[in-house]
Amino acid sequence: MTLSRTFSSLTGDDAPSILRNDEDGIAWLTIHRPHVANALSADAFRRLCDELVTLDDDPAVRAIVIRGAGERAFSAGVDLGDPEMRGMRPMRGLARNVHELILELRKPTIAAINGYAIGGGFEIALACDLRVAADHASFALPEARVGMGANFASVLLPRMLPRAIAMELLFTGRRIDADEASRIGLLNRVVPGAALDDTVRELAQSIAANAPLTIRRIKETATRSWGLPVAAALRLDVGPDVYASEDRVEGARAFLEKRKPVFKGR
Repeated sequence: MTLSRTFSSLTGDDAPSILRNDEDGIAWLTIHRPHVANALSADAFRRLCDELVTLDDDPAVRAIVIRGAGERAFSAGVDLGDPEMRGMRPMRGLARNVHELILELRKPTIAAINGYAIGGGFEIALACDLRVAADHASFALPEARVGMGANFASVLLPRMLPRAIAMELLFTGRRIDADEASRIGLLNRVVPGAALDDTVRELAQSIAANAPLTIRRIKETATRSWGLPVAAALRLDVGPDVYASEDRVEGARAFLEKRKPVFKGR
């Protein structure tokens, strides 16, 4: 079943800035500002935050995909044409909220990168658990070239890549293509643009088919243990108690009966 809240006939300022499609347990969130390369206004940041909070609490949703409208851009980052965004302070307010929110969601997130991801747009992709890019996608953190701060990326990127590679991207603002992004470990897949949605859908479905309580526990453990010493991380007991769940019983029964399990998230 597909539930839609999209308005594809609308363009420019008349269109909602964030669109949502629900499809068989997968929520697709589209940054819908193609007239400004999907740059994020204050309204778009707020709507994206609102949708993410709603999705995290929706038991019918098992995976979340974030993408940009069209084939030109995933997101060009902060919309500097919005006065509210021009006055935004570093590590405060809307941009910080959305990046932290994506990181801390209890459900898996996938960035479907269908064009260039620049600045804050790149940072949204970095906040997602998985990243799949079209082969024409490109990535850059140009903040050093324009006197702004790549605050989220400055924290996250050196934890994701070898430090020297991360610091070069941050210091120079150099744009890299999808092949290089994949080679340095930023991407899970690079596919032709026409295959992007189907590839992401297949990946999301493979996650959504698994036990949702286990997926949630895995994500919470991975998120909260990041940066902890191994001994402390191994003592964490976070997320739902999967060992006492109905889904654990169903998983074992399905294995013995040689059928696909039907997980209910409880």
